[in-house]
Amino acid sequence: MKRRLSRREVLKRAAVAGVIGAVPAQVFAQRAEEPYKNLNAAEARTLEAIVARLIPSDARSPGALEAGAARYIDRALGDALAASRPVYTAGFAALDAHARGAHGKPFAELDADRQDALLRDLEQNVAKGFTPSPSAFFELVLGHTLEGTFSDPYYGGNRDFIGWELIGYPGLRLAVLADEQRMDANNPLVRVSAYDLPMFEKNGHEDDHHGR
Repeated sequence: MKRRLSRREVLKRAAVAGVIGAVPAQVFAQRAEEPYKNLNAAEARTLEAIVARLIPSDARSPGALEAGAARYIDRALGDALAASRPVYTAGFAALDAHARGAHGKPFAELDADRQDALLRDLEQNVAKGFTPSPSAFFELVLGHTLEGTFSDPYYGGNRDFIGWELIGYPGLRLAVLADEQRMDANNPLVRVSAYDLPMFEKNGHEDDHHGR
């Protein structure tokens, strides 16, 4: 059986997958708006509960929920991830049914330990009622949570650069000097969105998104 997916393992997966630059191209066409424009209140609560357990906060740092991963997903479901909207609707319903069957309450109302156990059921493909499978839904939400936690904050996640802080990403650089590439280099942190740079404004990105 698979081991429990820990916070450390999720962060390692994020670094290996290179999710900072792996956001779908269509997401680049959306501008962050008001939260939860595509999910209803119950779905939003369920999604917040899921992302809060996938990359949980701890005594040292905040996690995916605080980074705005749920709000990133909600916005993207109205644009680049629109094809996944029915999968989310069905997945939330199946997860709540699984939670009620096991504990008599919807997923969002359970304590963290029970939520973790139910998510393990999904990851290990033993829960019922998911199409095409519980593990497919788990991996879908995990992937989008990673995007929302670690991608450029322009797209609605990575609030206050929380995700970059978690993995020690120093920030966007247009050029990296040899001295800055040394393992012991203590480089200054760059906490700006790519779209704060003039070169992106010149390409018309800001004009495309204003007024949306």
